[in-house]
Amino acid sequence: MNTDDHSSCSTVVRLAGTGHYLPGNPIPRDEINRYLGELDQAPEKIRKWMKRIQVLMNEILEVEYYHFAIDPVTRKFTEDNITMSVKAAREAISDAGLSPSDIDLIVYGSAHQDQMPTASVRIQEQLGIEQCGEISVHANCTSAYKALLLAWEMLKSGRYHNALVVSSSMSSSELVAEYYNQPLIRKEEVFLRYFLSDGASALVLTSEKAPAKGWIAENVYMESIGGKKPSAMGNRRPAYWMNPKEEYEKGYHHLSQMFQEELRANFHDPDGSVFIKGLKRMIGKYQIDLSKLKYFQVNFPSRHISELIMDECQELGIPRSTLYTKMSTMGYIGPPMAFLCLDRIKKEEKLNDGDLILSFVTEVSKFMQAGYTIRYVS
Repeated sequence: MNTDDHSSCSTVVRLAGTGHYLPGNPIPRDEINRYLGELDQAPEKIRKWMKRIQVLMNEILEVEYYHFAIDPVTRKFTEDNITMSVKAAREAISDAGLSPSDIDLIVYGSAHQDQMPTASVRIQEQLGIEQCGEISVHANCTSAYKALLLAWEMLKSGRYHNALVVSSSMSSSELVAEYYNQPLIRKEEVFLRYFLSDGASALVLTSEKAPAKGWIAENVYMESIGGKKPSAMGNRRPAYWMNPKEEYEKGYHHLSQMFQEELRANFHDPDGSVFIKGLKRMIGKYQIDLSKLKYFQVNFPSRHISELIMDECQELGIPRSTLYTKMSTMGYIGPPMAFLCLDRIKKEEKLNDGDLILSFVTEVSKFMQAGYTIRYVS
């Protein structure tokens, strides 16, 4: 029997409320440089390459509109990770029919964070919650899933009863022209500007006695398969605090990601992609019956990668028609994307009794993977 198998427990975890926040108005692709700023001090070779890659990104990405929490005229940020999280959280709490004082656990997930005190207690303060449990998780695009896993486990155990799970991404703060030491810019440090976006999303989970009706969180999964693979995304900061001036002068703060052949070589193994093999392990571990699958949600902004993934997934009995994505009109907001799609499904789609939602993600900073299943019970 799996140590994390809660099938015999009388407590179930219900998705009681969802919410999201996207800053500003939708920004079309051709406005990206106006909002993020021109990299006019980058090496000439890089600037020429950027013009070519913009055309290519328009072809391969599913994203048509973006959201940035920045005023393009004043160059000032209009939001941050905390303010966006709080706005998404308030919507989710209201959707659940609760008040902030009913929340006894907050779990926050984001790509990474360098702030003290941590985001979860700052969100707690802004919501006016005097006392609750709280955890912050930072693990790139798996962070939202891991936040969900921790809340799910703690509600299952009876430790807490009403959990707020929230994720946010302020990608623009690492992509604006002012952030870079421009003469040091490399290719892998700038192409991220053309698909990352800002936003936040939140869930409210409640523990209830079985049987329960509504949106039931059945399984949550995580793993890392990057022990023998190189890091494909990250910055060059060491595992200690550097002098900020030295960090800037060396460009260690620049966010970079492998792309094209180098990324493809580490994402695809001889026996299949790391994504499909991880998804198979999750399905096998929990004996997930895909016959009632309604929506399959994955977080890949590249149309090409999504198509390759769905080719593999069809072999598992996952029809291409189940793929659920809203990135074209909202941008790719990283970790919060998983909860944002749940918010859209819950508020805009009609599900029948027994319908299943399956989500799975592969992040590439160190090839961590995670997933969840939610079943609708009427």
